[in-house]
Amino acid sequence: MREITLTGKQRLTVNDLRRSGALPREIEESAQAIVDDVRERGDAAVREYCMRFDGACPESFLVPDALVKSALDMVDAEFVEALERAHRQIRDFHEREREQSWFTTRADGTILGVKVTPVPSAAVYVPGGRAQYPSTVLMDVIPAKVAGVERVVMVTPPQRDGSLSAYTLAAAALAGVDEVYAVGGAQAIGAVAYGTDTIPKVSKIVGPGNAYVAAAKRYVSGEVGIDMIAGPSEVCVFADATADPVVVAADLMAQAEHDPLAACYLVTTDAALAGRVTGAIERLVSQSPREEITRASLDDQGIIVTCDSLDAAIDAINLIAPEHLELHAPEAMSLLGRIKNAGAIFVGPWSSEPLGDYVAGPNHTLPTGGTALFSNPLGVYDFQKRSSVIAYTPEGLAADAPAVQALAQAEGLWAHALSVGMRRKLVEQGIETFDDPIAACEDALHTAWPRKLDAPGKVML
Repeated sequence: MREITLTGKQRLTVNDLRRSGALPREIEESAQAIVDDVRERGDAAVREYCMRFDGACPESFLVPDALVKSALDMVDAEFVEALERAHRQIRDFHEREREQSWFTTRADGTILGVKVTPVPSAAVYVPGGRAQYPSTVLMDVIPAKVAGVERVVMVTPPQRDGSLSAYTLAAAALAGVDEVYAVGGAQAIGAVAYGTDTIPKVSKIVGPGNAYVAAAKRYVSGEVGIDMIAGPSEVCVFADATADPVVVAADLMAQAEHDPLAACYLVTTDAALAGRVTGAIERLVSQSPREEITRASLDDQGIIVTCDSLDAAIDAINLIAPEHLELHAPEAMSLLGRIKNAGAIFVGPWSSEPLGDYVAGPNHTLPTGGTALFSNPLGVYDFQKRSSVIAYTPEGLAADAPAVQALAQAEGLWAHALSVGMRRKLVEQGIETFDDPIAACEDALHTAWPRKLDAPGKVML
């Protein structure tokens, strides 16, 4: 792991992180070409890309519902019990996120509010490359179901032998996925974004994937909704002199084993701890069946930041804006108010990050690559739309119309002033309609449009 030591007034900088948030141009261009081809040729293109990239393509992309449900009988009872516990606790957490429509009434009778409606359909992308991710099924499907999405589909690539993971299908059955399609990659994103003869389009796409999936999601964004552009997983561990170096080492390795590109940060106020952690990693990593991936991540993407003050450490954490943040300190909860940027915060030495990955309840689909600076974890709110509701009474219209006319005059929008001005005259004159539209137009604008503004309308520089 690369080491950075900060002393005095030194602070961590963005350049120190050496992040590259942009997807390589060749990947973006390749993903776009695949999506365009799927949009043009539909199922035929999807089938060709499945054979090319996955080495297998089922006769029908749609996995029979009976086969999905039978997966619960194919896995061991201990896994089902763990799945049910995770499902229960994830759903309980997300039930608390659900937003309700609300309305307020002014004294003049005007009604204002927000109407909350679920998106009609959503696709959950579940990776199937280096590992299987039944936890991702739960994390992405449950908030959609809580939001009330009518049709939740799952797309996941088949293995080269044409199979799907029974663990993944069991999670889909328990979570209540409505349709499962055995298709992955950028071609899956194109299919659910635009629809094919056998794969209907959706209104929103969520879930992590490789760089081609991320590039495809970015490309179709605007045609459909997406959650985020997910990058490699990352963790930042803050540890003071009281932290157990072996536990900290295990926590860093827990992220490193995801991907050679996974980023692992250790921020500490104790220089001696840094050495003890790296020593513990060397002893532990050789025991891992994913040693090669773990070493690549820690060697190439790992950074240890040693600070001579708590303030510098907090500044470093907020600059990193990590996907996962662990706080190993006796008074960890007291630090929470100073953390501004993090996807998920694990407070105290007992709050292992994998608890959040699987069963704690908060979502594990989190902003990566520093985007926690402005982004949120996946939640029920990602599957709900908000419509503003505005219902004026004549009295409310009469009260607000002069201000609208003045603002419309400043912006030079004649019909804006006319629209509200006509209604204002109907109220003021106590009539139901205008007999002469032209005269009504002049009358409605008489007090607003010819009036000169008190200010000149421009400022000379």
